[in-house]
Amino acid sequence: MQAFLKGGSGKTKDKSGPSGDAAKKIEKLVPWVEKYRPRSVDEVAYQEEVVSVLRKSIEGADLPNMLFYGPPGTGKTSTILAAARELYGSDLFRSRVLELNASDERGIQVVRDKVKGFSQQAAGGKRSDGRPCPPYKIVILDEADSMTKDAQAALRRTMEKQTKTTRFCLICNYVSRIIEPLTSRCAKFRFKPLANDVQEQRVRLVMGKENVKCDDEAVQAIIKTSEGDLRKAITTLQSAHRLKGEEGIQVKDIYEIAGVIPDDYVATILKTCSSNSYEQLEVAVKDLLREGYSAMQVISQVNDIIVEKPELNDKQKSLICERLAIADKRLCDGADEYLQIMDLFTIVMTQFCSS
Repeated sequence: MQAFLKGGSGKTKDKSGPSGDAAKKIEKLVPWVEKYRPRSVDEVAYQEEVVSVLRKSIEGADLPNMLFYGPPGTGKTSTILAAARELYGSDLFRSRVLELNASDERGIQVVRDKVKGFSQQAAGGKRSDGRPCPPYKIVILDEADSMTKDAQAALRRTMEKQTKTTRFCLICNYVSRIIEPLTSRCAKFRFKPLANDVQEQRVRLVMGKENVKCDDEAVQAIIKTSEGDLRKAITTLQSAHRLKGEEGIQVKDIYEIAGVIPDDYVATILKTCSSNSYEQLEVAVKDLLREGYSAMQVISQVNDIIVEKPELNDKQKSLICERLAIADKRLCDGADEYLQIMDLFTIVMTQFCSS
């Protein structure tokens, strides 16, 4: 009775964690992007210049304040996390590294309180493996281009005063959104979009370790749709594998997951533009949008086709591309997709029929 009141039946529950099949199942649920994230600077793909500079800095244990910028999925966050792990080891990593992302509140008050308080703490000593530990901490501000100007200005003063105890690493997609006083205090590293052969090598590496069945055309489709974003490529591969399993991944599966419009849809609507009939064009555009395809994806694919269209001269291509840019800006501002696509294809129809 006493054991019942205490909430137990006399048997002690094993709190050590899952084991056997349960542990394997949890391991399988880890996203492949995290599972195959680089654990050391040398594992970072394609960014040779950045890796060589960081490698020398790590060997001398003297990192400058850094600014990483470039397209998403090119390894910016992975690189600085890998460098921090090499510097501090797994035991001191949590206490020596402060990482703030755009999902966290990063206004001027956070910079004044949290960042300033962390950077003022002294650091020193040795790691558990006996290796010397650098006498500074690292503050990682991911997506720093979304910080307010006031927060960036407050950060400037903190970087200046706490240079002995803290190193800052700012990560952003658009370096033009970082104020000049911050960029002048940082060593700038540009991360390039990954080349196709590098992406293919990494994707095939993941395929081999996860036993993924995928034909060569599907691999090329993954690389084409990711556009230099390795994170997107690996995520697409994992999604396709979860969808198809042992059946094997084909090109149509990749296009469906990535939201790419099939070529026959785009060819049909461009053929309709040659008919010079607004009624047929309206029906074709409505059918396209009813399928759930994004208007931004329509603009992207139409742009690729128009640029290579031999029937159009340079002036006609420039007029259509100008309308593509206008439609893209309006969609970003929240305009109606149907109206913008109709407006775009009306211009395309006019140029097709005039030629």
